[in-house]
Amino acid sequence: MKPKNPSSFKLTGFNPPGNIYVNLSSEMLEEHILQKGEGRLADSGAVMVDTGKFTGRSPDDKYFVDEDSSSQKLWWGTVNQKISEKIFNELLLEVLQFYNREKTDTYFFEGSAGDDPEHGIGVRVIAKKAWQALFCHNMFIRSNGLLENAFESSFTIINASDVKNHNFKKYVMNSETFILFHLGRKLAIIGGSEYGGEMKKGIFSVLHYLLPQKDILSMHCSANVDKNNKNTALFFGLSGTGKTTLSTDPKRPLIGDDEHGWSDKGIFNFEGGCYAKVINLDKKTEPEIYNAIRKGALLENVVYNELTGRVIYNDDSKTENTRVSYPIRFIENSLAASGKSSRAEHPKKIIFLTCDAYGVLPPVAKLSSKQAMYHFISGYTAKVAGTERGVKEPTAVFSPCFGGPFLTLHPTIYAKLLQEKMNQYNVQVYLVNTGWIGASASSGLDRISLPLTRKIVHGILDGSIEKLKMIRDPYFKFRVPTEFSGTDDSFLVPSKAWENEEDYHQSAKELVKKFHKNFKLYDNGDNQIRSGGPID
Repeated sequence: MKPKNPSSFKLTGFNPPGNIYVNLSSEMLEEHILQKGEGRLADSGAVMVDTGKFTGRSPDDKYFVDEDSSSQKLWWGTVNQKISEKIFNELLLEVLQFYNREKTDTYFFEGSAGDDPEHGIGVRVIAKKAWQALFCHNMFIRSNGLLENAFESSFTIINASDVKNHNFKKYVMNSETFILFHLGRKLAIIGGSEYGGEMKKGIFSVLHYLLPQKDILSMHCSANVDKNNKNTALFFGLSGTGKTTLSTDPKRPLIGDDEHGWSDKGIFNFEGGCYAKVINLDKKTEPEIYNAIRKGALLENVVYNELTGRVIYNDDSKTENTRVSYPIRFIENSLAASGKSSRAEHPKKIIFLTCDAYGVLPPVAKLSSKQAMYHFISGYTAKVAGTERGVKEPTAVFSPCFGGPFLTLHPTIYAKLLQEKMNQYNVQVYLVNTGWIGASASSGLDRISLPLTRKIVHGILDGSIEKLKMIRDPYFKFRVPTEFSGTDDSFLVPSKAWENEEDYHQSAKELVKKFHKNFKLYDNGDNQIRSGGPID
């Protein structure tokens, strides 16, 4: 199966000698994966692959070319490191030479990112591994009127994961791995890492650059709606806070689980699939995700029984970051599964999820507009012992806009866009703590249960929480309900949940210091944002 129009992609020096396949079906890609020994089948029918040395993204190896069209706009620093055009061209030449000498098959994916004909961008990914093409087939949008012979890509990624940058010391780079973006040429190249998430998050970074310049807020969040396709809700949260789990709700159709845009017409999903963590996946607590792991899905780095192909989801000996990608229509209760576009009206509610391991933040709190901006820029959660190798005690984690590694513009740009849209469409914002209350995680106390958190979320979405009496938190100033569906202030109000109130105050003051220290990194002198933070 040759490209319908080979001339639709033109790059000087690109002339691979083997077969070129464009937009193969998932069934054909699966066949190629198995024939080439890139993976094997799980007992569920999903394909399983290992991504080698890299089982997660390599943020220290991501660079943007310092070029005229984008240099004055990019948020330069540790997230967006500079690389010269000269080095980019030299590594691009190595990538092209690799493709031109390898007689193995080349795979093209052509689709789009952004389920919105007006604001989505065309995406082309070129890969040498069939499983990487299947990953893109699952994660990006495969239709939307862009897959014609005259397809014009808005951005191209050339994945050469087998190529290593042996000159990285000469180039003053961090390792043999490279993920390089040339925004002016609408081109990215990947070498040294097989991890599928580099392609997904690479395009996400590009959207974070393009869309805010059109007054469209690009967001690292999940989203769902009610059964009437109304009352849209957004869920922001870092890994481990429950963003995917809580938005994948049997009572509310899913729009998408990770990346969305907010235009003047409403919310639209960037993706055509889901990329869910599967470590400790349980059929009883997360049936929608469990049931989506079937033929057409792609599992990464899971441990399995060699004889039966049964996945051992609680085995983290390869990595904590075991993943599955699948088309979003595999979630039975999703807009895509019912044949609808992954778009919805403006949100009514926004929920910031955090897993507070210090036991300081309440299970639920209502935020003002200024507080929402501050907590959006903070993007707080905590790692706890056992969730990640080397973590022995609760550790505060902050990621601006709940997606710092993918931001290409300064965080305050996204925060101001959020505030503008919140005010324009009268959106209420809540903070929901899915971690600990009444003591820190190291106390041995159980984490807030998932059923209770779901009940809180449903109370936010149906508006019943608005009828409850609320008091002001003494440190963070947001409003906290004193009763909720059978619970009382000994659970909802942190100072009353602790056995020793002095211990609470000490822990709260320590957490406030961490917030203040983190905010200094992004403080551009905007008193409006600063005033939404906690007090000492």
